[in-house]
Parts: sequence; C-alpha cells; structure tokens
Amino acid sequence: MKKRYAFLWCSLIAVLSLSPLSAQVTGFDQVGTTSMQFLTVIPNARAAAMGGVATTSINNSEAVFFNPAMLTRAKPGINFGYLDYFLDIGISSLSASWQMGSIGVLGFQAQVTNYGDIVETRVDQLVRDDATGVYNLGLTGGTITPSSLVLGLTFSRALTDRFAFGLTTKLAREDLVVKAVNAVVFDGGMIYRTGLRSLELGTMLRNFGAEVQYFDEGYSLPQIFSVGVSGLLIGPDGETFVSSSESSRLLFAYDLTQTRDHSQQQHLGAEYSFNNLIILRSGYKLNFDEESWTAGFGLNYNRFQVDYSYNDFGEFLSGVQRFSLNVQIK
Repeated sequence: MKKRYAFLWCSLIAVLSLSPLSAQVTGFDQVGTTSMQFLTVIPNARAAAMGGVATTSINNSEAVFFNPAMLTRAKPGINFGYLDYFLDIGISSLSASWQMGSIGVLGFQAQVTNYGDIVETRVDQLVRDDATGVYNLGLTGGTITPSSLVLGLTFSRALTDRFAFGLTTKLAREDLVVKAVNAVVFDGGMIYRTGLRSLELGTMLRNFGAEVQYFDEGYSLPQIFSVGVSGLLIGPDGETFVSSSESSRLLFAYDLTQTRDHSQQQHLGAEYSFNNLIILRSGYKLNFDEESWTAGFGLNYNRFQVDYSYNDFGEFLSGVQRFSLNVQIK
C-alpha cells in the first residue's frame, strides 16, 4: 500500500509539472502578464523568514496559504499575520485549522489588502493657463481606495502514516474602483514522509483557475507550482542527518518553484529552535529580480508564538517586515 502511494505521489508530480512548465517554452520571462498578483504575496512571517520555503516546512494553520496537505501536521490553532508592504500598503491575514478526527482537517483563510487612499486624477481635470498661471495636474480633490480580498476553505487528510493530501477553494476579489472582478481559485498539495529519518517530500499547485476578465481582456491567474524537500540536520536521535540533540533542532528546507510568468526560482531556508522557545530563521531566494536574503525569529511560550521576518528587496526598494501571532487552541 505504501509503495502504491509513493508511486502515485511521483506520478502526480510529473503530471502537474507539465502545465506550469509549458508556460516557459517561449524562453523568456513574462512578468506583468498575469492578474491578481496579491495572491502571490506571502502574508505571514515564518515562511517569509525562511526564504519563502513552504512546501514541506509550514506545519501550523498557515499551511492553508501554501501546501494544504501540511495541515495534517498541524495542531488546531489560529494565526494572525500582518505585512508592512511598499508604499503604505498593508496586508492582514487570518488562518485557522480544526481536527475532525478520522475525517480529516478543515482549514480557513482570509486575506485583506489595504492599498490606502490614492489621490484621484483625471485627464479632463488637466488645466494649464499661462495667462493666469493656473496649473492643475488633473487633481479632482477626491481619493480612491482600491482593495483586494481572499476567502478560502481547505480540507486535508492523511491517507497513510506517510502520505497526505490537501485541497483549497478560494474566492478572490479585486476592486480597482473602475472595475471589480471575482475569481474562484484552487490550490492543491501533497506531502510524503519517506521514512528516511526526517526526510519529507512535497508538492503544491497554487492559484489554479480560469482567466480573469477585465473589460474585454482576459488575464491568467498567477499559477505557482512547487516541489520541496526538508529534513532535520540537528534533532532527536533517529531523525537527524548530522547531529543528535534533545534541546536543539535545525531544519533545512528547499523549494524549486515554477511560476506562470517567470523562469524557475529556488528557495533555501533554515530554522533553528532551542527548547522550542527561541527560534531563529534565515533564507535566500535565487533568480528573483530584487529579492535575496531573508531573516527572522520567533518566540514560543505555552500556546502562543510570535514571529517576525525581514525581507531584503535590493538597492532600490525598502525592506519588508512581517509579524505573525500563532495561538494553539488546545
């Protein structure tokens, strides 16, 4: 039975990889050709601090934003996240997971993007009168407030002690003031515990769905396909690959990602925890236009964990900070 699921896992990876990889046959990046880019933004701190690695490393309710199969590793809980993004843009997120016994795990997610108030300008308000010196850049005196919203439900289930899958259905809405659009979006993922110490393999397909129609034009969703692997370099005896320790754990994770509008990207991440109280994280992103190194930390006490991350965006953009609070229900 276990061999059958291992074969199924490998087969599905091969089949799923055909779709996103086929988008790159042109041989050049197609940045700016997909819609609803807010779906690609990492909303919380843990994954961001580890270089965006998420396929096999996120094992709390935050998994609903990434690989839904990882919910089978999660304890029931709620996570609140906030991203201080560029140009006063703020992204707030909420996730929750509930164990339903032998049926599986149910998850929920919500994500709201606040773009703030933007000064309105219109072409018909442009004024330049050299005689009177009146000059107006097109300001109307009003403001506009675009926004985006994501709501989603996740179901995941462990089919064996090694193999689990998960599926997510999301409703995404983007309000650009002059046009508001809705889309039904799907995520799916699998996780396979190899049995070789702590080594885990996973795959996830995010943002799958039909084109989004803006007036007379349709634009594809920002589909993302990832394959990941993770394992403990330091940890309990029998699970680690380097050194045994009862008080310290060092997790290493790697993701290979293919997006619809960019060539392959790689994510490297590491997480060190001491007595499950103090957690240090770092990561690196390869083949990104601006992003590179990431770092962060977490503090865990009783049922509460606070996480922070910093994401470097190169020479011309300011760094991005994320904050998360995770609460275990029981």
